[in-house]
Amino acid sequence: MIIRNGKVALPGNDELTEIDIRIADGKIVELGAALAGDDEIIEARGIIILPGGIDPHVHFDDPGFTDREDFAHGTAAAASGGITTIIDMPCTSIPPVTTIANLEEKLAVVEKEAVIDFGFHGGIAPQSMREGYPENFRELAKIVFGFKTYFISIMELFGGLDYFQFRNVLRQAEEFGATILLHAEDLSYVTAATEYFIKKGNKPIDYYSSRPEVAEILAVRSALELQEETGADLHIVHVSTATAAELIATSSATCETGPHYLQFDLDDFIRIGSALKTTPPVKVSGNKELLWRYLAGGTIDFAASDHAPSTAAGKETGSIWTDYAGIPGTVTLLPYLFSEGYLRGRLSLRRLVEVTSEAAARRYGLYPRKGSIAIDTDADLVLINPDLTWTVEGEKFLSKGHITPFEGMVLQGKVIKTLVRGRTVYEDGEGIKVKPGTGRFLTRT
Repeated sequence: MIIRNGKVALPGNDELTEIDIRIADGKIVELGAALAGDDEIIEARGIIILPGGIDPHVHFDDPGFTDREDFAHGTAAAASGGITTIIDMPCTSIPPVTTIANLEEKLAVVEKEAVIDFGFHGGIAPQSMREGYPENFRELAKIVFGFKTYFISIMELFGGLDYFQFRNVLRQAEEFGATILLHAEDLSYVTAATEYFIKKGNKPIDYYSSRPEVAEILAVRSALELQEETGADLHIVHVSTATAAELIATSSATCETGPHYLQFDLDDFIRIGSALKTTPPVKVSGNKELLWRYLAGGTIDFAASDHAPSTAAGKETGSIWTDYAGIPGTVTLLPYLFSEGYLRGRLSLRRLVEVTSEAAARRYGLYPRKGSIAIDTDADLVLINPDLTWTVEGEKFLSKGHITPFEGMVLQGKVIKTLVRGRTVYEDGEGIKVKPGTGRFLTRT
């Protein structure tokens, strides 16, 4: 296969290069002008070609919570948004990925469904410390890309760690060479504030007030103190507060944010309601502008969707306190950053590639196999027509989740083709082009 005349984002470049790409056996084997001698040609004149997106933070809920999402729908949705690799979180499946046996049970189900490449994060919760720990931790560390932890969680099978437990986890992570991922909101603050604001009202402002900026800042500050003591490898997920990002930048830890934190603020949450409810919630006016600046400048390492859709019934319980906290995001992750980041001048071309693929690939040991358009890398590519606009319509998502806060937003630049290891997985107007099970399971080693 040859992709001809595309405008290609080559590694480290801030300008697009018009060049042909030759693909064989799932790899990029040649880059050059006027390549010839191949049977299959994809004409890409006027099309921008980026490395396939990597979404390293999704909840595909499979097995166990498949009324909300599953790997078939989740990976299809990802492909439609130009994502070629995802890393699934351990906590929203039954069983959670806390042991090798649990991982194998999950893998047996989802490997038959995936249409793009995928890997897993493992997890550590109080429940997983009751038997076989820390040997389960040690064994999983050879396979998974990181270990998700929480300071606060209402999940029955996956609770939050106290600071003493977290300190011990960091010590063991340093021993096992593992990366710890943290949902950073302070348990004490959120618990007391939630009790108080439930009595005050049932509106988005009340929910926000139970988990404001300071709840994230307290948790991040504590986590960084423990990380400095132990020397462990720490990554803070879905950072929603600019001050928290500033704190992380003074440490050796890394962090990510999501498009909803870049686009929306508290005023939007009050207007939109539970379609924008996430944990952490979006923050006050002025915060998102700082997050954009920090993402562009590298203070925030990359973006991830935190894809966690819900049924309509789950989002519309009648109470902001019980409405599901999560949105379908893997569809809009890369298109949003392309449109509102790159085309609007907030992100350079080089930074666009970093925040959508390269930086996550480097963080989790997938680079240069993933996240780069170069010789001998996987031919994971997304082809975007920069001249086309499209309107976000949740009902058209290939995900099981259709309720999105981006509903009605017009984005510039449309994904017209997504390739995984040289195979066209998604094509605009035609949908998914491969059978379930085409995606390949990726491991840390």
